[in-house]
Amino acid sequence: MTGRVWLFDLDNTLHDANPHIFPAISRAMGEYVAHRVGLDEQEARQLRDHYWRRYGATLTGLVRHHGVDPHHFLATTHAFLDYLPRMLVHEPALRHVLKRLPGRKIVFSNAPRRYVEAVLELIGLRSLIDGIWCIERLRFTPKPHGAAFRRLLSRERLDARRCILVEDTPANLRAAKRLGMTTVLVSRAQQVPAYVDRRIKSVLELPKLGLSR
Repeated sequence: MTGRVWLFDLDNTLHDANPHIFPAISRAMGEYVAHRVGLDEQEARQLRDHYWRRYGATLTGLVRHHGVDPHHFLATTHAFLDYLPRMLVHEPALRHVLKRLPGRKIVFSNAPRRYVEAVLELIGLRSLIDGIWCIERLRFTPKPHGAAFRRLLSRERLDARRCILVEDTPANLRAAKRLGMTTVLVSRAQQVPAYVDRRIKSVLELPKLGLSR
């Protein structure tokens, strides 16, 4: 098959955010929500979780219900970028793997652009990526909302049936499958939902799937 387009999530797909980055973001978000809304630590965590489950992102709930400036929120909760080099955990072989995959490669992330750009530069993938769709470019409408997918498809002039979404979040893959995309789950889980076409433990395994043919 020709004309494939690879859509890659960023965190926990192209690198491992769990050891250092996600804890830093979580702390910063907790402090931001507690200060902005006037809650204690536990209440702030519960509100963040509620908004994440309802909207797919804490930011969406804060903007809709508390008038938060999304740019200020993103800058505050990602203020650790100067320390990013020592926080990143990634596979050096990933650059070689992505170079072997034919077709366009687009990063599709709910993260802010400065963070996405910085991560891609540091792990050596920026020159291999043909486009970046971050939360600002999505007009702060995150995955798994259909509007986020449709905006990307429309602006990039893509046929969803030619797209392969590589993700660690099942809800985002479910939304992609509804549009006709091929779905690849990056996970060590043994049980996978029916809307997942393939499961891999690492993006390093992508060439073995034969999806680019």
